[in-house]
Amino acid sequence: MREVPKNTIVTLMGPTASGKTELAMRLADVIPISIISVDSAMIYRGMNIGTAKPSAAALDRYPHQLIDLKDPGDSYSAGAFVEDARACVRAALAAGRLPLLVGGTMLYFKAFKTGLAELPVTPPEIRDVFEQRAREEGLAQLYGELQRIDPVAALRIHPNNPQRLLRALEVYATSGRPISEFWARQRHGGVAGEFDCGLVEFSIEPPRDLIHRRIERRFTEMLDAGLLDEVRALMARGDLSVDSPSMRAVGYRQVWRHLSGVIDHATMVARALAATRQLAKRQLTWLRGWADKTLLNDVTEVSIAAILQSLGGDRIVPQYP
Repeated sequence: MREVPKNTIVTLMGPTASGKTELAMRLADVIPISIISVDSAMIYRGMNIGTAKPSAAALDRYPHQLIDLKDPGDSYSAGAFVEDARACVRAALAAGRLPLLVGGTMLYFKAFKTGLAELPVTPPEIRDVFEQRAREEGLAQLYGELQRIDPVAALRIHPNNPQRLLRALEVYATSGRPISEFWARQRHGGVAGEFDCGLVEFSIEPPRDLIHRRIERRFTEMLDAGLLDEVRALMARGDLSVDSPSMRAVGYRQVWRHLSGVIDHATMVARALAATRQLAKRQLTWLRGWADKTLLNDVTEVSIAAILQSLGGDRIVPQYP
């Protein structure tokens, strides 16, 4: 095992199916690290196949923190993630291990790095109103409303991203002020700054056609592994719906609609693949605008060597004075 660099936090970002988890586990064979998951779907218990969660054997050998953290009936936020990640980083540093944050939920990475806007808490009754409107009127109608009340936010929120779209409308309904105002006053200085650590950032971005082939192969493997049975079990609980926050994970909503008789099997597969490709596209768009990252092409020995070299000394420069 190599010696762990002092006062350093590492992030490994990338689109879905890019090989982030595999690379993290291979790194764990050569350097003492604490793997901290940055994935808004893997936090849920009982959602293993469709989230591409590492196997029980892999997790036993390479423990991941912030996996299986919540029940699928619970909600989770970027703010909650920052608090949980802060505790994981503190424990890793105290144990003399390198905190390695790995995943593809870019909003969580951004919140970890730069801090969070102090947004008002949405009353449940307002959230219920907008969720019902989304079902009855559709996202396009609500996106047009956002364009009128907050054109700045509308430029930054994809019209097919229900979570961010509804949150922006909820903030306006709750406070009377556009969410972009809160973003403008966002406090800076993320978790790395709190611990006075250098932040070394890596992004693994294989060619897009390769990612698409991996997405197709992986979804076929998920179906073979029992994804439909996994979603049946979630439906059988009785307290979840297709609109539950946990069911926003790509693949689950499409399988749910298939099992409900809304769409046939072929349509389910086509829509799940399309949604996953769209997710990868959004992740890559985030990453293109991400400063201070070191780009990795794929999970190779060259990538591992590049990470280890970056952790070797001179290139580790604290980003927060």
